[in-house]
Amino acid sequence: MVLDLTGTHPGEVGLQPDAAAVLSTLADPRALDHEPAPRGTRRAREAVARYLSERGERGERGERAGAAVDPDSVFLTASTSEAYAHLFRLLCEPGDEVLVPRPSYPLLEPIARLEDVGTHAYRLVYDGAWRLDPDSLEASLTPRTRAIVLVEPNNPTGSLLSPEEFALVERICRERGIVLIVDEVFGDFPWAPRESPFPGRLGGRSVPTFVLGGISKPCGLPQLKLGWIAVDGPEPRLMELIPSLEWILDLFLSVGGPVQWALPALLATRHAYQARVRRRLAENLAIIAKAEKRHAGSVLPYRGEGGWSAVLRIRPEGRGPDPGEELAEWALRDRDVHVHPAHFYELDRDDLIVVSLLTPPDTLREALDRVAAP
Repeated sequence: MVLDLTGTHPGEVGLQPDAAAVLSTLADPRALDHEPAPRGTRRAREAVARYLSERGERGERGERAGAAVDPDSVFLTASTSEAYAHLFRLLCEPGDEVLVPRPSYPLLEPIARLEDVGTHAYRLVYDGAWRLDPDSLEASLTPRTRAIVLVEPNNPTGSLLSPEEFALVERICRERGIVLIVDEVFGDFPWAPRESPFPGRLGGRSVPTFVLGGISKPCGLPQLKLGWIAVDGPEPRLMELIPSLEWILDLFLSVGGPVQWALPALLATRHAYQARVRRRLAENLAIIAKAEKRHAGSVLPYRGEGGWSAVLRIRPEGRGPDPGEELAEWALRDRDVHVHPAHFYELDRDDLIVVSLLTPPDTLREALDRVAAP
């Protein structure tokens, strides 16, 4: 039997939200009212602002907690993908460019290409922890760079920029008139010993900053299609950008009325669901740590700080991949284990794989034994 370590849909790995609680939020007849609003309904934006403000209040380990979020700074979209597309339209003319992290989930380049926008990658490197390569960032900048994208925690590395690294990025944006886009969809899922969500990057930004999120990950509800853009930064520059963003949103009006009406209640259901997800993350990270000891030299995690994925270095104790064969291809052919290959995320080593930390623990335990053992 093939063991699948790629599943990230909560409903497919036994972590779906409580069906009765979710469906009850959609049963209110007022959800059928039609209230076209480019930014999204006031009720829904207030719910997002409360959620973001709560995250900002929970800084740990000396982090700067974010300021309270104003509902007027929140704009609703149907998804994070749509939010990226809208922002690329807003910020770029054809042929302009945005900087994106590498490694990262392969989403940004095709969205940018659809908008006739180019991408350049800056590198995250691993030396016992994931770090920003500042030389790579500087080298990727061109006169046509309009935005830098951060994904925090990054998918798949699970990493965040250090305060010093973030300050460097913000300084570069300020000096060059570049906008910052921060994708925080996994911000509610830190790894132990941290307990509270990452506070995020809203609050006191010195450059125009667009923070992306949605209910797909925090509530386990990608099928309900609601995301958001929250803006921060110097008011004069934002006042130049916000009317155009609102105009773009008015052209699409893509967010459904029922999910907007239900949003306050949907966000309230997240706590029980997230507790189950965090227990799964902790159990699977412990399984990886035990596999590292049990198969010394064959299983090595590239440690991050949060999110749903883990990068692992695998060196099988027995016969490994044939020359020219991908590790992921070998794992499926020879060990009946399905993993994401390194190249899918533009990881630059051929002995790396990416696994989902939402995988049922027994499946992950057996799969690691299969790929590492003789």
